[in-house]
Amino acid sequence: MSKKEECGLFGIYGDRQAAQKTYYGLFSLQHRGQESAGIASSNGDFIQCHTGMGQVNRVFRAGDGKLERLKNPVAIGHVRYSTTGSSNIINSQPFLAEYSRGQVAIAHNGNLINASLLRDEYEAYGSIFKSTSDTEIIAHLLAKPSHASKADPIGHVLNHLQGAYSLLFLFPDRIEAARDPYGIRPLCIGRTKEGGWVAASESCALDAIDSEFIREVEPGEIVTFDKSGMSSRFFVTPGQVKPAHCIFEHVYFSKQNSRIFGENVHEFRKRTGMQLAMEHPADADVVIPVPDSGTSAAVGFAAQSGIAFDMGFVRSHYVGRTFIAPSQDMRELSVRLKLAVIEEAVNGKRIVVVDDSIVRGTTTRGKIRALRKAGAKEIHMRVCCPPIRFPCFYGVDFPTKEELLANGRNIEQIGDFLEVDSVGYLSLAELLSCASLPADHFCTACWSGKYRIAIDSIVNKFALERYQMNFFDDLE
Repeated sequence: MSKKEECGLFGIYGDRQAAQKTYYGLFSLQHRGQESAGIASSNGDFIQCHTGMGQVNRVFRAGDGKLERLKNPVAIGHVRYSTTGSSNIINSQPFLAEYSRGQVAIAHNGNLINASLLRDEYEAYGSIFKSTSDTEIIAHLLAKPSHASKADPIGHVLNHLQGAYSLLFLFPDRIEAARDPYGIRPLCIGRTKEGGWVAASESCALDAIDSEFIREVEPGEIVTFDKSGMSSRFFVTPGQVKPAHCIFEHVYFSKQNSRIFGENVHEFRKRTGMQLAMEHPADADVVIPVPDSGTSAAVGFAAQSGIAFDMGFVRSHYVGRTFIAPSQDMRELSVRLKLAVIEEAVNGKRIVVVDDSIVRGTTTRGKIRALRKAGAKEIHMRVCCPPIRFPCFYGVDFPTKEELLANGRNIEQIGDFLEVDSVGYLSLAELLSCASLPADHFCTACWSGKYRIAIDSIVNKFALERYQMNFFDDLE
């Protein structure tokens, strides 16, 4: 098993074009996962589901009839890159199951740190699993007779989970949207012009179907969409747990036009770039971003420093995010196809290269070499977050500690590895200062090593075994 799940969720209740709008919602969330996609829909009595490998427009091709067969007023969808469970059709979502209370389809974004322990327990008592994804464990928990008989089965089940999760449950007659007590992964609510209800990982998906943003699902909250409208309840006492939002969502994953954790992603990234220019100034001729997640920050850096902004790389939008590619060979090929240097923009110039983050560093070094080959006179690397020194157990597919560029290297050694004239990272304090929420409302474990959800020795053992058996991805 492995450790992935930085995925995208979308659900809609009460719209005659629910499946079609779910398709467009997932398309706008494609940056969150490209390995598989799927949609499940209900006519009020029966759930049907179709999933497949690849991007949304490959799984649901024009004219193939798959979307038409899902035409119902209620639907949920999922795009995936694998964090727990290999890149395989059996792990594609939504995960459709049938138990004593009927059908349920589940879509999950996050990573359960106690998944291996729960799976071992259920298998010891005879449960059979058909996938390697931790999402299936949630279905087994829900089907357990002692859980299914509870007044609030979903709330009871969620209290057994440890880790990060934003979830959509599709029952024949309703959608339930839930978020873990720490609010690690984003999940928001919207309303269509026709009066339907929407839940999505990011607000950009609401924009894609011309829906109104209402609010975010609160940490520890379950929101129900059914024939009565929208209602909510909490499975933990509100305020009992301090939030631990993944600020890496702002740094890298989320789309610039999304609103998550109370603010716009583009504005947050611009502020990091401005702060980076003050903390690590450079004497240069031009500021260029590593598109797309470094672009907003580069705009901020250029504005604050007074150095001209230009596009030194041209990005092919026909190549997906290299961080999400399932193998190192594919990631390196994707980088070459994805970013091409504009020689006229960099030749003979002193350049500031602004990127969102650096993980392993090998593809970043490849970009630097390409800039040198194009005639760059000096290259000053500026990074909009601190050095990543620790693995993430909550759904971002960072390598083991030993494979991280910043592990065991000081700033000078990092600069030598990247082959740049200088390198500067935004400090953790300044990164947190760029957010509108209090600093202690964010998880900073990948930089500080301080895990908000305890990683005890047993869970850690299983988690590391999963990580080491899987492909490890690089952010660049």
